[in-house]
Amino acid sequence: MNEDEMRQFMTFKKNGKKVSPLFVSTVNDKFIVAVYQGTISDYDILIKYRQRESEKWSNIRTPKHIHWAVDILIKMHSDREKTQQFLDFLIECWEKTKPIRSNEEREKILSIENLLESSRQQIKEYEALGKKGEYSIKFLILLAKLLMLQEKN
Repeated sequence: MNEDEMRQFMTFKKNGKKVSPLFVSTVNDKFIVAVYQGTISDYDILIKYRQRESEKWSNIRTPKHIHWAVDILIKMHSDREKTQQFLDFLIECWEKTKPIRSNEEREKILSIENLLESSRQQIKEYEALGKKGEYSIKFLILLAKLLMLQEKN
């Protein structure tokens, strides 16, 4: 699926109006993640995703903190030390995350390259944790970084 097809696939209706994503990307051919303009401020973002289940895609979902928290608990049960290191990495990301202050900044930040490029080493380092639970490490890092931006905006 090319980017235009993904944008169409992740477009939804709210109050009778089409809502198209500002950013859309696939993760491990198992997830499509999209970011939309939020309603709280000019740079507020809304995050949604679809998950491939067998050969079908799920409905568009809003990630809930409880979903990834339960996934982390499953990973923690499997490898406590590695999962704690992964959580420490996410805390570092939180501390470095700054709110978006302009359209140019938002455009730059909301790219798969920007969101994941600085985390390539961690994606590789914690890859084995992705075999436990529902979510891959790549998806969790992308989701966490987007949720951090959402919270800080």
